[in-house]
This record gives sequence, C-alpha cells and structure tokens, in this order.
Amino acid sequence: MLMTIDIGNTNISLGVYQGEKLGPRWRVSTDHQRMPDEYGLQIDGLLKHGGLLPGDITAVCLASVVPQLTGVFLQACQDYLNLDPLVVDAGVKTGVRILYETPKSVGADRIVDAAAVQHLFGGPACVVDFGTGTTFDAISAEGDYLGGAIAPGIGIAADALFRRAAKLPKVDLNTPPSAIAKNTPHAMQSGLIFGYVGLVEGMVARFKRELGPEMKVIATGGLTDIIARETDVIDIVAPWLTLDGLRIIWNMNQ
Repeated sequence: MLMTIDIGNTNISLGVYQGEKLGPRWRVSTDHQRMPDEYGLQIDGLLKHGGLLPGDITAVCLASVVPQLTGVFLQACQDYLNLDPLVVDAGVKTGVRILYETPKSVGADRIVDAAAVQHLFGGPACVVDFGTGTTFDAISAEGDYLGGAIAPGIGIAADALFRRAAKLPKVDLNTPPSAIAKNTPHAMQSGLIFGYVGLVEGMVARFKRELGPEMKVIATGGLTDIIARETDVIDIVAPWLTLDGLRIIWNMNQ
C-alpha cells in the first residue's frame, strides 16, 4: 500500500492507496513544533484507526511546502514505517512542464495538483485550492502549468478580522441565513463566505477569458465544500486531489 502525505502550512493531508483506490484518509492540523517521534506516533495511530498496521505500508510519497517539517516527516517515516519517502522536488518526474518565470518557486502541492488534473480531467483547467492561501492555478490543454494567482485564505481573513478589530468576535466558517445579515456574527460570515464566493467567481471568469470557455474548474482543499455549494462555477469538487497527484507521481517514478 502507498501512503501519500501533503504537508501544508495549516493542515497535513494523509491517505492510503490500494492500487488506484484511496482508502483511509485524514486531515490533521500542522504543528511546526512537533518532533519526528510525535508525528510518527500520530501516523501509527491514524493507521490503526483505519484498520491498518505500519507494516501494511510499502511506500510513501510526500509533498511539502513547510521546509522545516520535511525532514521531520522523513525521519518519522524512517523510524515508524521503515521507509524512505519519495519527496516531490527537483529531479522527480511529474509529467508537468512548468512555464513559470522561476519554476523552483512554485509550491510542490501546486505541481502535484497539476499532475492530478492532467491525468484525471485534462486541460485547460483552473484548480482552486482552499488552503492557508486560496490559490488559482492554470493548466493548459497540453497539461502545462502556466501560473496562477494567490489570495489570502478564508481562515486567514477570518482570523485577521477577529485579531485586528476589537469589537468583532471569532466566528465559525458557516454559511449565514442571508447575505444581508441582522447581527454581527452573521455579518462576518456573510462577508467571509459570500465574499470569497465572489472572489472565486471573479477569478474564474478572468482565467476563462485567458484559457478559453472550455476551461474546467476543479476545487480542492479543506474548505472546498463550504464555498462550492454557494456557486455554480465549480465543475468538479476533488477534496483529495493532491493525494491523487502524489499517487500518480509515485507511479511515474517507479
């Protein structure tokens, strides 16, 4: 079985594949202070919760945008799974040509997403990833990574409102009953949820003008569902897209 791990600034996604089928998968909070043993024990616990043993895992493929945790996870996988992960980095085959001014500056997760889209859906496409940042990535009809846009994530925006405005409370990221709110928590939720829906719709429209009307829109990330259900511009909801991309890249490098 293949374990895939996507290390993000806010969340870490993990999943186990039997062939092409994604089995148990998890999304946990990123803790920059954890030691290899702590993450190793967490991996061990997650596997057992999913009805698996560490010995069931025969390979690991990993992508990380948190450099200080990359080595931590390498050590955890070596100590608790007895495996050396394949880390998506320079020199690893992805099947994606990066047409960016500085290719090395593109986050590994964005390239992994592009690889998944190329194989699963085809281009042209726009991937909207709702993570720490809300990213928009353009993939050409040929599967090339063209570039994209980065906006603050909805979680960052909510936290900034709470921290920077003395009278504004901390609110859950739930859809309010209406856009015109009757109380402050609902007003914040309206601005956050419907405001980000407007951001997505506006950016998708701009990408479509550049990529063409046949462009597919694929949404991924931990907060995908809450935005996707409020707009009709998203064609495909794929919350575990990055894990699929890691599986594809692993197979390419065997």
